[in-house]
Amino acid sequence: MSDKINAKEVELYLLKNTDFFLTRESIVGELNFKHSPGKAESLLERQVRKLRNEQKDLLNNLSIFLSNASENEELFTKSKALIIKLVTAEDEGALVELMLTSLKKIFSVDAAHLKFFTNSQMNSLEENTGMNFSVGETKHGSFANDKIKILFGDDSIKSAVISVFKNKNRIGLLLIGSKDKTRYLGDEDTTFIEFIRDITEAKLKTLQA
Repeated sequence: MSDKINAKEVELYLLKNTDFFLTRESIVGELNFKHSPGKAESLLERQVRKLRNEQKDLLNNLSIFLSNASENEELFTKSKALIIKLVTAEDEGALVELMLTSLKKIFSVDAAHLKFFTNSQMNSLEENTGMNFSVGETKHGSFANDKIKILFGDDSIKSAVISVFKNKNRIGLLLIGSKDKTRYLGDEDTTFIEFIRDITEAKLKTLQA
């Protein structure tokens, strides 16, 4: 039976005993970490490259975190300003006006509408646009020009978010549009718009009580 150990056994032993070289500095001094000019790469070079990559990933993650924190703080500040505006509304007409002007001024949206439909009016809207609007639903994306024209009355709008809510015996639509075709392709803004929709719905209930 051979007493020789192979490289794999040495590797497994070192992995289980990671402090092996801490008390055997003389052995470390005999190891070869010299740069290899050819394709072969030394252990030291691989470790340095790994550390550099880890540092780069850490800095990238930190940058993303700081950017998100700044954006969230800005969104919170703007949302607070909008809500303060909405709670001052004394009737439905004032609420609609405050909603639209505030969204445009505070959030710099290209178009904003708050519209109400009876059941028959909603049936006609769905028939004319070929779209279905269910209470609690939020649609987003780039829609055909004819649909945009019907919803916004302005075919310069290229992408939109449409959030649907119930208001007594009517159906409300909160519409926000952008002239940028890619602005609302993703769903990253829908949670915020649903929050604004829910605030509006709650405020309308107090005005109609």
